[in-house]
Amino acid sequence: MGISERKTRERGERERRIVVAARTIAERDGWASVTIRRLAEEIEYSQPVLYSHFENRDQIVGAVALEGFGELAAILRAAIRPSSTSKERVEDVATAYLDFAFDRPAMYEAMFVLPTGLRFARSDTPAQLRDGFGAMATVIAPFSQDADTATETFWAALHGLAELERHGRIRPAFRAQRIALITQMVSGQP
Repeated sequence: MGISERKTRERGERERRIVVAARTIAERDGWASVTIRRLAEEIEYSQPVLYSHFENRDQIVGAVALEGFGELAAILRAAIRPSSTSKERVEDVATAYLDFAFDRPAMYEAMFVLPTGLRFARSDTPAQLRDGFGAMATVIAPFSQDADTATETFWAALHGLAELERHGRIRPAFRAQRIALITQMVSGQP
């Protein structure tokens, strides 16, 4: 391995450490505690080293969010069981989405609440974002002639439920009933 390859590998490892540290601090103490100074202390590098990898905190949050979109996509794809009915697949994906939001609150916040610069529905949308949307579209498409718009609406409903429940605005004990209602609305089946 040449010097150039080693430097590239080391740079990638440092970036990975920064992202892991940001995620760890956010999960433990919340995103308000994730600062460039704190990250530098956590990974034992100077602040200028962090700035050589990421322009600002938002880019670090974006890197964490991108990782989260990859995880969410994998979870949603795993929830789609070939043996299930189309209606059950909608319910399973909805359940997996909401479980993700509650099991990874800091990650979910990075993905959907904090500024990241990540954009959907564009030619430069990262694959991780497209894959998660694609998993939802897979289960929505059988029920709609305009799968993209129907998927966006399904996603918006799930995100609304996640945010309302995460912040104590709706009754958590009724999540299953809300998922059943969304599934019924999407599928047109009781």
